[in-house]
Amino acid sequence: GLFTGEYPWRRKGTGIAAGDAALIIKPDRYTLPKMMKEAGYATGAVGKWHLGMGAETGKQNWNERVSPGPAEIGFDYSYIMAATGDRVPCVYMENQRAVGLDPKDPIEVSYTKNFPGEPTGKDNPELLTKLKPSHGHDMAVVNGISRIGFMKGGKSALWEDENIADSITVHAIRFIERNKDNPFFLYFGTNDIHVPRYPHGRFRGKTDMGYRGDAILQFDWSVGEVVRALKEAGVYDNTLIIITSDNGPVVDDGYQDEAVEKLKNHKPWGPFRGGKYSTFEAGTRVPFIVHWTGNVCPGVSNALVSQIDMLGTLAELAGIDLAEAGQFDTQKHLPAWLGNDPKGRDYIIGSAGSLTLLTRDWKYIEPNKGNAYSAHTNTELGNNPEDQLYNIVIDRGEYDNVARENPLMVKFMKQILEEEKAKGTDLEL
Repeated sequence: GLFTGEYPWRRKGTGIAAGDAALIIKPDRYTLPKMMKEAGYATGAVGKWHLGMGAETGKQNWNERVSPGPAEIGFDYSYIMAATGDRVPCVYMENQRAVGLDPKDPIEVSYTKNFPGEPTGKDNPELLTKLKPSHGHDMAVVNGISRIGFMKGGKSALWEDENIADSITVHAIRFIERNKDNPFFLYFGTNDIHVPRYPHGRFRGKTDMGYRGDAILQFDWSVGEVVRALKEAGVYDNTLIIITSDNGPVVDDGYQDEAVEKLKNHKPWGPFRGGKYSTFEAGTRVPFIVHWTGNVCPGVSNALVSQIDMLGTLAELAGIDLAEAGQFDTQKHLPAWLGNDPKGRDYIIGSAGSLTLLTRDWKYIEPNKGNAYSAHTNTELGNNPEDQLYNIVIDRGEYDNVARENPLMVKFMKQILEEEKAKGTDLEL
């Protein structure tokens, strides 16, 4: 949604992508990076990707340029992780080619079966010298950590987890340095604090919260280095910086990294209920930090904003008219970003198994017969076979379902959802 300005739930195949998934944004679609290029900006994508690559799932040749990819949806430059840190192939792709690959040791990837003779975390736990899985994540072993999926070859191209933050931060800084004399748009998808959490040695043990806490320090360092680079390039004061997250917190997301044991009284989800994978607010309500020297009114805002509005708002800022680009969910909310509009959107539709409708006062969750709880991640998922309605002003924790007491509000919010669904669901990618 961030790149397309469209709710992902409108289209098939936009859930959690496998490491060998095809690109889930088709090259003919209008995107945020394409819009920025149209406005005269150099565009770069660095870090975590997880949007798939190639034209067909499972058919990529990782030993050649993999297309379509970032370039085909608008990025002039890319230095990305092929999928995620916990999925194979565990290589960096620079402009869609594996970095450091020896052609005599080609990469092979499978998400259906292992390659003969290749160890796995499940069968060879003695090889797990850095992290062991707590659930899932027990297939290919790379750098002393087992992953999702199977791979062989590409030994010279494999990343070392403790160096991921350094590598992607350096490449983000190089992009800034190359483009300091021209307008640029940089998407910097940090790997921290996604699993597997294995920070660099200079951060490990620096907090009393295990590797999860150490990874937060490492994330902070990465952001600081990018800010320092902007200042050294002389463009800091004229750069709009946005820091946000793709989901709410999760403590145990598949590895034994002492995150649970050392959490103590800390509550990453704050006053909210749920977490990553949940329809409750802790799953979808995330930070949205905006900095732009001399333009942002400092403070904390309760305006309702969404990442799908990146496209519309940045288009407004860049002077691009989206009228001819097609139908989007994206809206223009520059005043809210700058701290001048306390309201923002009228509503946001969330999706995590069920669709939700959030206004400034109310939260409605559609009925869903799925599991109410994930034991693996210790998360309340928010699924309930009945309508759920919460007064989000007085009940931020979503503990008091008042749907039965407010049938007219339920009817009203369901009607909005139905009208939104009528605009498109189950569309092809």
